[in-house]
Amino acid sequence: MKQEVLFIVGPTGVGKTEVSLEVARHLDAEIVSADSRQIYRYMDIGTAKPSREQLAQVPHHFIDIRSPDEPYSAGQYGQEAR
Repeated sequence: MKQEVLFIVGPTGVGKTEVSLEVARHLDAEIVSADSRQIYRYMDIGTAKPSREQLAQVPHHFIDIRSPDEPYSAGQYGQEAR
């Protein structure tokens, strides 16, 4: 079965998180983050990372999955996101 993918893109702080939550609830979907900074734990300031309350509303992927001292590449992301 082929799944459709919807991309919500834009600069930091324009409301992508709220839009994505609304869309995910409406479509009973999950959110896959492609933000290169939100994958790191403890980097909440300056990344506009979703709050704990927002993360609890719908399933999220690739948020807080690595420590800042762990290297992580676009290639790794591509493999894990499949």
